Amino acid sequence: MSDVPENAWRASTYSGNNGGECVEWAPSYAAAHGVVPVRDSKRPAGPVLRVSLPAWAGLVEAAAADRL
Repeated sequence: MSDVPENAWRASTYSGNNGGECVEWAPSYAAAHGVVPVRDSKRPAGPVLRVSLPAWAGLVEAAAADRL
């Protein structure tokens, strides 16, 4: 079970609107704790990946540059 409040999760802006693959993250939790929780929206009770702020920034940068 995650300690991230359910209302803290936000869908990625890179996720489609067709109900397919969607990544969620919790920006307010990240700001308060210095670590970014990430989960699969289709499995909200599933595992939560936690990454450092620099790692998250690198992932977002790579996604924005279409390098993934």
